[in-house]
Amino acid sequence: MATARQILQQEIFDQCDQKLLAFVGVSNDSKKKKFGYLCLSDTKEPPSNIYIHQIRFDNKVVKKKRIWSLNELITVDGKTSSQDCLDIELILDKPYKWVANNNQERKIFLISLWKQCASYVFDKKPEFKNLPLDWTSGDLVVLPADRKSKLSLAVSPIISAEDFQPLSEKEERDLELLMKECGFAAKDAKAFTDMLASQLMALDGENVQSVLASEPQVTKLMDQLETAIQEIEKVESALDLYDETLRHVRDTIDKMDQKNANIQTANSNNEKLLNELQKVIHQLELSPKHQLALTDADLTTQSGLRDAITAAKELQAVMNAQIHPALVRLKAIQEQRRRFEKWKAKFSQILSRHLNNLFIHMGNDIGESKKNSNNELTIMKHTTLHRELAAYTELMHWCKAMDRKAFIALNKVYTSSLSKLYERDIKLFLEDAKLRVNAGHLSSSKEDIRRSTGPPSDWLLGVDREFWAQESDAQERQRFDQVLEAVLSELEPICLSEQNFCVSFFQLDVLSPSTKNTQTTLDGSDVKSTQEPLPSLPKTKIEKKINEEVKKIMGEIFACIEPELIAFIQYHERMDSTYSMAVLVRLGRHVMSANDTGSFLSMTYGSALVHVKRNYDKLMHAHLKSIQDVKVAKKTKCGILPFVANFEYFAKTAEQIFRETERRTDLDKWYIKLITAMFETIHSVANEHPKTPAEVIRMENFHHLYALLSQLKISILDQFRKDAKQKYSEALSAYVTRYFGRPLEKLNLFFEGVEAKVAQGIKESEVGYQVAFSKQELRKVTKEYHGREVKKG
Repeated sequence: MATARQILQQEIFDQCDQKLLAFVGVSNDSKKKKFGYLCLSDTKEPPSNIYIHQIRFDNKVVKKKRIWSLNELITVDGKTSSQDCLDIELILDKPYKWVANNNQERKIFLISLWKQCASYVFDKKPEFKNLPLDWTSGDLVVLPADRKSKLSLAVSPIISAEDFQPLSEKEERDLELLMKECGFAAKDAKAFTDMLASQLMALDGENVQSVLASEPQVTKLMDQLETAIQEIEKVESALDLYDETLRHVRDTIDKMDQKNANIQTANSNNEKLLNELQKVIHQLELSPKHQLALTDADLTTQSGLRDAITAAKELQAVMNAQIHPALVRLKAIQEQRRRFEKWKAKFSQILSRHLNNLFIHMGNDIGESKKNSNNELTIMKHTTLHRELAAYTELMHWCKAMDRKAFIALNKVYTSSLSKLYERDIKLFLEDAKLRVNAGHLSSSKEDIRRSTGPPSDWLLGVDREFWAQESDAQERQRFDQVLEAVLSELEPICLSEQNFCVSFFQLDVLSPSTKNTQTTLDGSDVKSTQEPLPSLPKTKIEKKINEEVKKIMGEIFACIEPELIAFIQYHERMDSTYSMAVLVRLGRHVMSANDTGSFLSMTYGSALVHVKRNYDKLMHAHLKSIQDVKVAKKTKCGILPFVANFEYFAKTAEQIFRETERRTDLDKWYIKLITAMFETIHSVANEHPKTPAEVIRMENFHHLYALLSQLKISILDQFRKDAKQKYSEALSAYVTRYFGRPLEKLNLFFEGVEAKVAQGIKESEVGYQVAFSKQELRKVTKEYHGREVKKG
């Protein structure tokens, strides 16, 4: 406490020429996060001015935070009358609350504050509340403002808190005893003070004599202190020596600890290096048995094939061992890598030569193209070849990963050999299908050769039926549809089987992780590239790339399917153009029912379907053109037009083919175009024919067309049926009016002209004044008809 008082006085109050009266250590709250002091000071020189200071203690440095004059004090609140309370609240310019750190400091500060307020002149005395009664006794002085300055100079000096010391019990008893012995002190103060002075002088003399008498003892004590100091110095020298020795020992131990740590680190590193080397040796070790199986592989026997597959897998594993990039640069590892490359090249050469010969032999296998013993239309399956090649699947995968060049070469040989085999089988299969369509034999007559090699037959709506080539009957069309279904159904399993085999055999469902010839982690020239992961691709792009690979190899193997299938279809389309409609329906069903629309066969059928649809549209355009360009004899009377007569055969054939199919809209679209062209052509022929009245031509053709549409009951043509009936009725009415209701033609024309003039607004009485309708013109018209003829008409 004394140290704190000294620091505060020197650091704060000496600088402002003030004297510290009392202080208390406080904090802002009970947690004591911010510590400081609350001080009471007075000026050293008169007049006396009392101040309250808040001192902040920050990083062992005291600083003034706030200062108030005692005259600003309004209220002092101790919060409770208990002496154990630590709270202090002063109301100055605003309420301030602190928590004291010590009860004694708080008590002294509040008592000093009360005493200063008791002797200070106020306009309005401060209020002290919630304090013990023995801390505050007496009244505070309150004077008018005009007397403050005069009285403040007359006030006796204030006793500070540090000068005030309460009497102990012993001092109180001694003082009472002294007062009793000197009863006259109350009457004669001077005599009392003289007595006390004489006693004090006597005591001082005795003290001096006592001091002089104790000088030898003091000298002896000083000698003993000197001796003690010398011994202490010796002890300190010994301790310094011990400390130096201990410091040396400590440094030695630290060096030993560091050396031991370095030894342990070296041992640990050696152990890790040994383990890593053992791991590398184990990873890069290939047994002599596997080496022999690679350099002298026997792929013709099952045991030799198994040994070769196991050795190849081991070689791939050691060449793709996960080794730290720094270790890959070691000379021993690079030498081992060169041995691996040598064994890999040797085995890859043996494997490529064996599979190359095997693929070529499969392509030249004549026995695979023989027909089945039963009478069904079938194409040869190659499950035996697939089963034989399946044993080499793992080796083919190894070749793809370890020798890309050899893998690509084998892929080309396989596709080339198999494409020849499938081309031969598919051609024989389609030739057999042609025989079955033609009821077991291929006709060689000139007419059939012309029909099969020339342009499509003249089976057109606008051509008279007597000029048609011999068309197929319903039984032939049904046979063609059955054979076509068999052809499409037989091609699907062989393509699917070959596709599944190629995907498995050539690992087409896995993207190649590298464009390098060999996928290995032991390539010392470019270690970083082997460690870099592949860029991640979206799943859709991966699937798209895989599908492209599958389509590519299937397109090379079955390159003959699309042209041979289109040639087969064209052959029969030339025989009978209605076959194009049957092919459109049948092929469309297979395309729509495909499980995988992106497969090779689906794409092939889709391409053929586009070709067939194009031929179908050409056929319908030809029908439409034949209707528009219909030829009618000019020298004879005209009856029912050829396209009207032929539409029944066309519609029944089309309805039989397109009944309840997905391609129905293609037929309905052309129905509308053909019927619309028929209506227009009927009108144009009726207006242009020189021999037959137009009403007769319209009446006969629309009547026939109405009866035909009523019979066919085609929903899309229902409106045309109603239009045909209406046009037939209009033509019949016009025919009756013209040829049965107007026998006196010129007379009718004369009065029709009169009616026309009246309709134009001319009065009936004025029509006769016009030259064309005068009485003279009427006489000329009536002279031409005899009375008997007029009566008959």
